[in-house]
Amino acid sequence: MRVALYARVSTAGQNPEVQLTALRQHCAQRELTITEEFIDHGVSGAKEKRPALDRLNKTAWHGQFQAVLVWRFDRFARSVKHLLSALEHFRSLNIHFISLQEQFDTSSPIGQAMFTIIGAMAQLERDILRDRVKAGLERARARGVRLGRPTVARSIYYISFLHREGMSIPAIARKLKCSRSTIRRRLREAYHESI
Repeated sequence: MRVALYARVSTAGQNPEVQLTALRQHCAQRELTITEEFIDHGVSGAKEKRPALDRLNKTAWHGQFQAVLVWRFDRFARSVKHLLSALEHFRSLNIHFISLQEQFDTSSPIGQAMFTIIGAMAQLERDILRDRVKAGLERARARGVRLGRPTVARSIYYISFLHREGMSIPAIARKLKCSRSTIRRRLREAYHESI
């Protein structure tokens, strides 16, 4: 199996060889072929955009490797959201993900099951958050709070008057601080009322 190695060190003075040596040894033991090593120097794991990680993701599209091997999850991603997003991206490209220290390998049945469980937990978290937001909106509505964009006085008759006086739709929209589509809709309503 062809694999890409990914290593990251947080500060520029740190040496990624500690991670890379372990990864190379693992590849030698399992007879995996290393196609390329992607190394980010002095880049925080909290950043989803990193030079070497971005190159790895681009290279993944070209099918040059069948697995990504990292030393630990936290060298690859600091948030569960970022990790799951990357794992789903790799899964869509039929690329396995292996974390050496956690002994996580999506090419194995146990690894696939773990990925499914982690994904289910993340989905549960998103669903709970959505329900909280929905409940908060319902409580606000019950208290009489008006939700959505603030309304601006947009009298059909005033808009019609401005338009008849020769003011353009963009000029009316600027004057009333609303969108052109709102002005057009109000003018159509005024036209239908006059018929």
